Amino acid sequence: MFSQTAIAPAARTALIPIAAITCTKGRLTELSFFASYPGLLGTAFSYGKDEEIYGDGEPAAYVYEVMSGAVRTCKLLDDGRRQIGAFHLPGDVFGLESGPNHRLTADAVIDTTVRIVRRRSLEAATQNNIQVANALWALTARDLRHAEDHMLLLGRKTASERVATFLLEMDRRLTVAGMIELPMCRRDIGDYLGLTLETISRVLSQFQSEGMLGLSGARHIMLRNRQRLRGMNI
Repeated sequence: MFSQTAIAPAARTALIPIAAITCTKGRLTELSFFASYPGLLGTAFSYGKDEEIYGDGEPAAYVYEVMSGAVRTCKLLDDGRRQIGAFHLPGDVFGLESGPNHRLTADAVIDTTVRIVRRRSLEAATQNNIQVANALWALTARDLRHAEDHMLLLGRKTASERVATFLLEMDRRLTVAGMIELPMCRRDIGDYLGLTLETISRVLSQFQSEGMLGLSGARHIMLRNRQRLRGMNI
């Protein structure tokens, strides 16, 4: 049984059988890490928009995989500001920790379903299956690369370069039929890029006026000049 402190109260009432989860093109649960290995199927829970999945400092007893929706991991600073470290999309594994506790808070960007696997079960699988160990190493290396890239983005890039980098990342991860459908709002994007909401809106409008992208509402974006955006992603 899952501990009462590890799962948010609302999520405990939203247990969903794994077999009932389906996927659509662009939201690829068929890329599931856990489903590839017997014994790591775990249990699926649903979380509502902005609902906390786990908190900063809580015991890291479970590892999570996004099945549908999106998750943000973030740190709340003492002055009330929020820094988002990563957005986790369908197929992404998150909650891997080197220590006993979580260092960030994770919550659902939109209505989200995650697969939850006991950390000790994953650790046991790595000892008994070299494929699991290698796959987990690859996931850890990917997360480290992302953290290094994000540190560079926050420390050295201009506002326009940060937004261009973000758009190219989402283009790679989310584009379906030529259109990026963002699950996150502009405030989330700003907290991820270390920019104000006003700056995000200004840069997107500038990119649109310069013909680099087309906007359809607040969260639907079509990239029209990837080469120019890549030139800014230095």
